[in-house]
Amino acid sequence: MIEGPDARLAKLVLALRSQGVTDPQVLSAIERTPRDMFTQDIFKDRSWENQALPIECGQTISQPYIVGLMTQALTLGHRDRVLEIGTGSGYQTAVLSRLSRLVYTIERYRTLMKQAEGRFKKLGLTNIITRFGDGTTGWPEQAPFDRIIVTAAAQEEPEALLKQLKHDGVLVAPVGKGPVQKLNRYAADGRGGFNIETLCDVRFVPMLEGVAREL
Repeated sequence: MIEGPDARLAKLVLALRSQGVTDPQVLSAIERTPRDMFTQDIFKDRSWENQALPIECGQTISQPYIVGLMTQALTLGHRDRVLEIGTGSGYQTAVLSRLSRLVYTIERYRTLMKQAEGRFKKLGLTNIITRFGDGTTGWPEQAPFDRIIVTAAAQEEPEALLKQLKHDGVLVAPVGKGPVQKLNRYAADGRGGFNIETLCDVRFVPMLEGVAREL
C-alpha cells in the first residue's frame, strides 16, 4: 500500500518528536511547509523522508530533523528578526518565516536564490528579504539581529556574524574543518560574551567567501 502525502507527513513529524524536536510551534511550521515544493522533480517521492537530498549547484536540502533541531534551538519569537546564511532551496527559510517577523536570507548561488524566491512567492510568504551575495560577512546594514542561523559549516567561530547579534541574541551554526562538524548554539550573555552549547555532530557543506561562479 502506497502512503499518501498526509500519512508520510504524519510519520515524519512522529520521527522528529522521537529525536527530540518537540516544540509544537516548530512542528506546526514544518507541517505547514510543503517540502516537496523545495526538492528536485526526481526526488519528489522522497520529499518527506527524514534525510538530506541533493539540490541544484551541488548543494543539499537539509534533513528535516536538522531543520527542526536548528529552528528549535533558536527559540524564536514572533517579533524576532532573523538572519539566515545560506538560503539554498529555501525550505529552512520558509520554516523560519512562519515563526518570526522578518527573515533576511543570503545566498551565494544566483540560481538557488531565484528558485527560492519563486517558491516564497507561490507560498505567499511576504516576510522574507533576500540577498545574492557573500554570507560570511553577514548583513551589517540590517544588524543587529535577534537570531542568526548558518546553514553551511564555518571553519572557525563565525566572529563577524556573532558581532551582528543583539545583546540577548542567539546564533546556531555548524563549526569545524572536517567532514563532520559540531552544531553549536551561541547565546549572548549580555556582557559581550557567549554561552556555547554543542547540540550534536552534523555534516554541512563548507561556508565559502564570495559569490559562486556558475556556468
